[in-house]
Amino acid sequence: MKADARIRIPKSRIAVVIGPDGAIKRQLEKTTKIAITIDSSDGLVVMESMEDCEDPLAVWKARDIVQAIGRGFSPQRAFALLDDDVYLRIINLEEFGNTPNQIRRLKGRVIGQGGKTRRNIEELTDTYVAIMGNTISVIGEVENQQIAVNAIVRLLRGAEHSTINRYLNTQRRQMKKRRALELWQPLGPDATE
Repeated sequence: MKADARIRIPKSRIAVVIGPDGAIKRQLEKTTKIAITIDSSDGLVVMESMEDCEDPLAVWKARDIVQAIGRGFSPQRAFALLDDDVYLRIINLEEFGNTPNQIRRLKGRVIGQGGKTRRNIEELTDTYVAIMGNTISVIGEVENQQIAVNAIVRLLRGAEHSTINRYLNTQRRQMKKRRALELWQPLGPDATE
């Protein structure tokens, strides 16, 4: 059974999905074994699994990659979504403000002076953050992504940047501790080392 997915991306991002001489589209089709058709007049992207596609989630991975590129990520960052443990999350800024001035102010809070806040979020959570139109998108592993999304939502609700930096640093230390403990857990009840 063939699976398919359809999404619409901004016209300004169609060329990025296609890539120079079609390179990005070809790479995505080859990697996922999904046929991709792009209508450049309205931004509709149709993805259909090819006959030799064995991954039942390939269509959804391709959809998420195209959607991520459509939301402002570079193709290289969007291709991280091929990993089964990496996900895309999109925050709609219209849930936090409804006028163009409010949206602009909200984006500015998350970007920070000279891009510092966004960079901090990305570095301390090992995620990628893109801000485009009325959305903020995050690519990352579930735990890391949730921390980044929590920080972003708190900023959108008016939290101070210093508070968010403390939160991110605390979460980073806790993640490192959890990972270190996971590495040192015995292999099972018979493990004696």
